[in-house]
Amino acid sequence: MSTTLTVDFFMSLDGYGSAEGWPGYWGKEGPDIRADRVHTFEQDQVLVLGATTFRQFRTFVTTFDEPYYDRMNEMQKIVFSSTLEEPLGWENSTVIDEDAVTAIERLKRTTDVPMRSHGSVSLNRALLAAGLVDRLEVIVFPAITGKSGYASLFHDGAEFDLDLIESTVLDGRTLKLVYEPHVHGEIPEGVGPQLRK
Repeated sequence: MSTTLTVDFFMSLDGYGSAEGWPGYWGKEGPDIRADRVHTFEQDQVLVLGATTFRQFRTFVTTFDEPYYDRMNEMQKIVFSSTLEEPLGWENSTVIDEDAVTAIERLKRTTDVPMRSHGSVSLNRALLAAGLVDRLEVIVFPAITGKSGYASLFHDGAEFDLDLIESTVLDGRTLKLVYEPHVHGEIPEGVGPQLRK
């Protein structure tokens, strides 16, 4: 019994997950992106989140209207945190107060439901560096945020060789790139401590 972990990240061309002064999705959301998200979250999978992203999504699903939010509510969710306590305020959610690298390594061996992590920069940077990510799905929006960008998944992270397994143009301007990542060189020691918040 084993499963896979997919890391799913939205970013500007210069690698940032968000930017001050720009609208959501850098103002580039279109019907193809919405359809892609619906398809992505229709799949049977467990959503894996860090505490900050969990808190954000817990608010987003009740504040905004996205076609895949109902499905996200139904999905099983795991959040890594040492401060969040039950009840978590988002249905089908479980908190794990344990090092994420250790826990995900165990879950990958002992479960057969695929896992997906969206956003969660610190968490996913560590899981990538530990060699635990099977698929890296990056949606690159046509924007350069320059000095206003923040939340970069790859800045100061490990080095990777990437095998491209899928590429799609969404709405005629936004790229979805799916890679199989391989840590370049040795896996760094101590990549997983202190990820719970």
